[in-house]
Amino acid sequence: MHKNILITGGSGLVGTRLTQMLLQKGYQVSHLSRAAGDEGLVKAFQWDVENGIVDPKAFENIHAIIHLAGAGIADRPWSEKRKREILESRTHSTALLEKSLKDIPNKVEVFISASAIGYYGYAGSDHVFKEEDEPANDFLAYVVKQWEHTVDRISSLNIRVAKLRIGILLSEKGGALVELARPVRLFVGSPLGSGEQYVSWIHIDDVCAMFIHALENDLNGAYNAVAREPVTNKELTKAIAETLGRPLWLPHVPAFILKMVLGEMADLVIKGSKVSPAKIQLSGFQYRFPNLNDALRDLFEKK
Repeated sequence: MHKNILITGGSGLVGTRLTQMLLQKGYQVSHLSRAAGDEGLVKAFQWDVENGIVDPKAFENIHAIIHLAGAGIADRPWSEKRKREILESRTHSTALLEKSLKDIPNKVEVFISASAIGYYGYAGSDHVFKEEDEPANDFLAYVVKQWEHTVDRISSLNIRVAKLRIGILLSEKGGALVELARPVRLFVGSPLGSGEQYVSWIHIDDVCAMFIHALENDLNGAYNAVAREPVTNKELTKAIAETLGRPLWLPHVPAFILKMVLGEMADLVIKGSKVSPAKIQLSGFQYRFPNLNDALRDLFEKK
């Protein structure tokens, strides 16, 4: 069993919850962070991706690395500078880990990286994407393709590599659900664009459980980290309203307004994709929240 785990991006949405779940299972967890120090039960070692610096002590007695670091996709508008940050925060951090694993003596056997269903693009069709499908041609697909290509190089170091292509993450602490729920709570909720675009969602606990599943089982290559049943944006908005006990009064927010406000980033919400989790299910993964209504009830009760 890979008892000592090093996580990058450990203070993010997934990293925080995954750290809790690993500690509950008896793993030893440490983080690679911008600043060294102790974060409760977790020791943080310093790395500086921009300058290619990492504390070699971070790799002592580490059996597995879980790589979650990367600038937020939807945090800021996509200027050319921001696009570069989104790409390089992923590829440069992965390349630094690869170099460190080559140069620093270590016992790492497993490398599990976050990835994203943005790989498939947002065609808005009824096609159900599987891991062997080709990447799309838009900006996010390019980012994910470059990111995964850098991750795959680590397998040449005799390290098992798995990549989880994460869908639309539902968490009570941030991300898509908080943004979608805010107007609903204020009685101004409505579907976005046509409302017919598909949302391949997943509960944060299931995503974290998938990382642990990939750690504990012989998973190699790419796996879609999404729930079993994608829903349309309209169905998701309606389910949020019902769970919160709010009505939906307003008409859909037109796509052209979203494009005016969000620019190229609008494709994240006005287009969608249906993504299949069959491969990870075949590996034996069991969902805790396969049903959207159960997932929403769980998350909103935690607020």
